[in-house]
Amino acid sequence: MATGHAPSNPVPAMRTYPPVEHAVVVVGPQYLAQYPVELAVSTKLWTLGENDFKVSDINGALIFQVTKKLLSLNDRRFLKDAAGNTLVNLKRKVYVFLANHNEGELPDFKVKGEFGESACSVLLGDSNTMLAQMHKRHSLASAILNPNSLGVIVYPNVDYAFIVALVVILGRINADQNGGN
Repeated sequence: MATGHAPSNPVPAMRTYPPVEHAVVVVGPQYLAQYPVELAVSTKLWTLGENDFKVSDINGALIFQVTKKLLSLNDRRFLKDAAGNTLVNLKRKVYVFLANHNEGELPDFKVKGEFGESACSVLLGDSNTMLAQMHKRHSLASAILNPNSLGVIVYPNVDYAFIVALVVILGRINADQNGGN
């Protein structure tokens, strides 16, 4: 029975991602957004070509790709934009620091959690300032089509190309620790 007014429908909650105080730029300012950037990172399991990772937005549009040089002795990978322009050259090294890092300083970035497990976060230096969150995608489609698919949320004012490069590095470390190639 009608009581004179319609019941109000609840409004779905929205998750907020507070922007960092100062923009975090490593690859370039063109990779900053004023809103959270949601990306899907997936390895290409069924190709024998040079593509290693594909990075797309929530609509499925290709944003970045990671390629590797076949038959390379130094395990070199390249982060490229959707047009194929190389943005970052990733080469296997024992230590990784940003170019302006001074010995004895606190780290520029910190990874909290286990990359190979369900989730981990990227923090700014030795603080609790969140820059990005990574989690395994648990949908049925991603489990069937690509079990190595990873969801990444990059916070506002954070260089999302840099976060993708960091995901690639963490993926290689995780693969090495688990006997992958």
